[in-house]
Amino acid sequence: MSQPVGRVPQRRNARSNRARILATARQELGRNPDITLEELARASGVVRRTLFGHFPGRAALLEALAEEAAEALQAAVARGAEPAEPADRALARFALSMWPVGDRYRMLLALAHRDLGAERVTGILRPARLRATAVVEHGQRDGVFHPHLPPAVLAAALEGMAIALLEEVNGGTFEDDGARTAVAMLIAAGVPERQARTVVAEVAAEIAAAAVPEEPAGA
Repeated sequence: MSQPVGRVPQRRNARSNRARILATARQELGRNPDITLEELARASGVVRRTLFGHFPGRAALLEALAEEAAEALQAAVARGAEPAEPADRALARFALSMWPVGDRYRMLLALAHRDLGAERVTGILRPARLRATAVVEHGQRDGVFHPHLPPAVLAAALEGMAIALLEEVNGGTFEDDGARTAVAMLIAAGVPERQARTVVAEVAAEIAAAAVPEEPAGA
């Protein structure tokens, strides 16, 4: 059965509206965690009925943002897992891969436990926490990181520091593209500062080079 004329454009418009609402929510919630859905609709350039058609309440909107964040985090974990890599490089790659996700969804930090609940937040962060713990364990085993804390505890401490720095970015008191936080995490794990800076610079350059699309042959 053929679809009615106009059905595809309508669906495309609906997807576009939903994406615009979520993008605006990421921005506006960072500025004002208590923004109303009516205010958010105006900021998104849609009528109230359109926003409520996609998200019938604040909880639905935040859950959609949480789902986006979870998917982005899982993808970043996969990108940041380089096999057979030295632990200091692995931690730098992990931190640099996580930063864009944390930067994009940092407004959830202010809303996480109040609106989403600790269990939901734990579920979102679980893949990253497992990866971080594995990297720390690898580094302690190889003598690259200090063994004074159990791997899961040290990984949690590094996570806490990264989140604190994200909150400073959110508050406008700190600027970072992820490199400064990655260096701080390596130093906190026990890597000498000069080595930490060198490793982060090398890994950041590799990530940047990999992100540049190759030109077609004969271009």
